Amino acid sequence: MGTKFREGDLIETKDNIVFDVKGVVHPPDRVVAFIRYVPDPNGNRERDGKHYSKYYALAKRYDLLKREYPQYLVDDPVFNTLLCEVPVEDIKHHYQPAQGIQDLRAKTKLDEAETAALRFMQVLQEKSGVEWSKLGVSGSILVNLQEPSSDIDLVVYGSKTGYKVAETMKNLLKDKNSPFEAYDIQGLKELFDFRSKDTNVSFEDFVRTDSRKISHGKFMGKHFFIRFVKDHNEISEQYGSIIYNPQGNATIKATVADASESLFTPCTYKLTNVETLEGPKVEPIEEIVSFRGRFCEHAKSGENVIAHGKLERIQQKGKSDHYRLLLGSKPSDHMNLI
Repeated sequence: MGTKFREGDLIETKDNIVFDVKGVVHPPDRVVAFIRYVPDPNGNRERDGKHYSKYYALAKRYDLLKREYPQYLVDDPVFNTLLCEVPVEDIKHHYQPAQGIQDLRAKTKLDEAETAALRFMQVLQEKSGVEWSKLGVSGSILVNLQEPSSDIDLVVYGSKTGYKVAETMKNLLKDKNSPFEAYDIQGLKELFDFRSKDTNVSFEDFVRTDSRKISHGKFMGKHFFIRFVKDHNEISEQYGSIIYNPQGNATIKATVADASESLFTPCTYKLTNVETLEGPKVEPIEEIVSFRGRFCEHAKSGENVIAHGKLERIQQKGKSDHYRLLLGSKPSDHMNLI
């Protein structure tokens, strides 16, 4: 196995299309990744004299793929859903966030977005004491397609490092003298307006979950988002070692028994007291999972939630089948506190 691809990485094809990598489990010859930046003479992003357009909403990304790049859409036999997968042989560049932050640190001339991202990481590294090698920069800055107003997208690697950084961020966001700001109601409204194109949720429910998250906020006037990702040696799943079978959509009510994995992407919430409100009546539904950062840190252990998403049967050799609720593939998917 050559280079491993994981959440937060970006890849660029020989046709100069940039994709963001999703999850930490990939087929041996392809990478699960979603189309992000596409060469476009009318695009508002520029790099090396070429213009690009950015795609964010999942529905728009799928529409573009179906229309222009159907070769990347694959009915995956392990995840049993239509995914965007890029053949490894089509990739000309693999951008890795940990290398991206090293490149920023070595640069002598930084633009506005790069300056903010590097300053953020310098303060975070100094306050938390974690190793630089466990930190990375993702998003537009990693592929040099940023604008002055670009958000700061950062990655933190490893469980131990992740929990340490989360604790540090909690303190920094509380500290009135630090340059980190938790979202006020106006900031939450901006984020809600942006997110609600892709996830249908009331502003009231959004505020209840997102006002307490440490993975996002503002720094030097810019929105930031931190993605927490497991180290390679912490990921035991291999492509095909678990088969995911869709069982239709469901709405469930449950108590979160363990939210310790909710910080990471993909995030997991272990459940107890599960009641199916709509959809197939199956059991045991053991967890809620999402590959989308917006569902990280959504609920704490002991809290009750109502969630709607795709029900999947999990088949793993040597273990009895169970079910999970997967959030994030449709705008109707949600998890609200009750």
